[in-house]
Amino acid sequence: MSIRKILLSAGLSVGISVVAQAQHAVWAGKVVAVSSQKAEGKEAFSPEKVLGEPNALPLGQASNEAWIPKKEGTNEFIEIRFGKSLIAKQVTVVENFNPGSVTKIELVDTRGQKHQVYENTSPGPLPETFRALQATFAPGTYRTIGVIVTMNTKAVNGVNQIDAIGIADVGETMVKKEFQAPKDAVSFDSSMVNLGANVNSKYVDTHPVISPDGRTLFFARQESPQNIGGGKDGQDVWYSTIQNAQKKTWNPAKNIGGPINTPGPNGLASVSSDGNTALLINVYKPDGTLDPKGLSLSRRTKTGWSQPEKVEIDDFYNDDQENVDYYLGTSGKVLLMAVDRKDGQGQQDIFVSFRKEDGQTWTKPRNLGSTINTKKPEFAPFLAADGKTLYFASEGWGGYGKSDIFYSKRLDDSWTNWTKPRNLGSTVNSPDFDAYYVVSAAGEDAYLVSARKGIDGSKDIFRINLKPAFRPEVVTLVRGRVLDAATKKPIASTIRYENLLTGEEIGVAESSPVDGSYTIVLPSGAHYGYRADAKDYLAESDNLDVTDRQKYSEVNQDLYLVPFAVGQTIKLNNIFFAQSKYYLRETSYPELQRLVRTLKAYPAVEIKIEGHTDNQGDAALNLKLSQDRVNEVKKYLVSKGVSGNRITTEGFGDKKPIAPNDQEETRKLNRRVEFRITKK
Repeated sequence: MSIRKILLSAGLSVGISVVAQAQHAVWAGKVVAVSSQKAEGKEAFSPEKVLGEPNALPLGQASNEAWIPKKEGTNEFIEIRFGKSLIAKQVTVVENFNPGSVTKIELVDTRGQKHQVYENTSPGPLPETFRALQATFAPGTYRTIGVIVTMNTKAVNGVNQIDAIGIADVGETMVKKEFQAPKDAVSFDSSMVNLGANVNSKYVDTHPVISPDGRTLFFARQESPQNIGGGKDGQDVWYSTIQNAQKKTWNPAKNIGGPINTPGPNGLASVSSDGNTALLINVYKPDGTLDPKGLSLSRRTKTGWSQPEKVEIDDFYNDDQENVDYYLGTSGKVLLMAVDRKDGQGQQDIFVSFRKEDGQTWTKPRNLGSTINTKKPEFAPFLAADGKTLYFASEGWGGYGKSDIFYSKRLDDSWTNWTKPRNLGSTVNSPDFDAYYVVSAAGEDAYLVSARKGIDGSKDIFRINLKPAFRPEVVTLVRGRVLDAATKKPIASTIRYENLLTGEEIGVAESSPVDGSYTIVLPSGAHYGYRADAKDYLAESDNLDVTDRQKYSEVNQDLYLVPFAVGQTIKLNNIFFAQSKYYLRETSYPELQRLVRTLKAYPAVEIKIEGHTDNQGDAALNLKLSQDRVNEVKKYLVSKGVSGNRITTEGFGDKKPIAPNDQEETRKLNRRVEFRITKK
């Protein structure tokens, strides 16, 4: 008997339906520790098979898609982490075969503390061949980031499998049985709308690239006599800017010009989140010709776009020189490509490459695996701003025409573990050509190329609105300027942003050399820190907590760089303490570790750390608190190998406010830690 199921999910699900639009549930994203395992890596029965939504079908049978402990013991366990934290009300463990061995479930909070929420002192076989073990409980004051499941596998006599582990901040059942899923769960708010004559022409207009803020649309136009190479076999990059955001109309398209456009076929694969870097198809050679064996980067300068430079990728080749697509992820650290390689599934496959620490070169392409790729072409990859939702075109997955558009969700950091691709349905896909589906960071407007109802029968660019339940996960767009703290003049710099809980660098961007403007995109579910880096300057970092943000939003935040000179004062904005306490929160460590690296790189530098509070409460207690806090910062620096003789401290309490204390919005600015360079 087959069992259908429905999952409570944080986003798009493949092969199932979503019962809630809000982001109420998360499934395991990373294996931290395991007592034993039957297989390594991504092989059958490996611990990584617990990651993502339940997928081991049919239920009640041993599956390659679920974890089997290698041993049969009384204390087998698996510990996982989630991609975001929740104030959990339930945890669900899907035992897809031979259930009954689970003896204990513990939640792990963001401070690493454990909280037991389930105990079974009498484990043993159950009459069912599978079960979704659901433990519900009153929500705590902590946020859950991980789960530890402990089992007595001897008690069930034989193979015991776990398929998935998830948490939710609601009590609703995460896995429901015997649910008849609708035939076409993907739905749209509107029909496809041709962008009109300001963008589309009687020639072929293809490969749209939307800037994350949705205000600039780049695309390729083929065979137009206005192309630099002329009409025959020519292709140039064009662009249009938004004319009316509410009416969603566009200004007349313009040719982007040289050096991006040349007499050869030119194409823009993607643009960075800040709009200052363009990824281009082909290698631009010094003699002005194009080499199809690679791709290039062009950066915006004070006088226009720079001469494109070759992107260096380890062991890069493409056996099909006429067909290639690329996409640079919003983070600036992930590069997708649709190429034909010997290590692929067949014809064009989608691969991923990662930016190396040098910031200039990229790793050997990694195939996304057989969940995405088939023996027929997969192409036109687009990774949404959430870094998880992949849209692509395929001739191998079947559908309404020769090539249809599909989407899939990345389940972990291996980049080979994906949900089964789902066809976007008949609203988007047709018997004609449909491809190049891209979405703005807000997730509301999608753009694609179709041969249906084009101007004079050519391929045109269309817009369509995806319903909220089927959009990529929520992100926040942060924009501002990078300025010299002393002169307030704009500075060209590199923007880096990180997860403050883990210290992991999430992405990089560049500020404009013209006006210092920058844009970054932060996926919801974490507390981020971000800063600008430039030679001869020290950064004043800033931070934004979007852990619970449920809707797309935009934030304006200027970043300041302080000249590296004696007497300069730098705010440590990403230092956090418990309320009215002096001990450091873990989210302070990335900021402090950077200060450690700076002090070790400049061994002659000496600093004074200064602490400040607002004026709430007793002045004497505020003075002591400020001194205790800076002493704690010094203690951390010394513990990491910095000589205490190079660091002095002083607490000022509420004596030196930099903002009014009459309301919380400004009063919080007075609660700060700074350091001043006293010797260089």
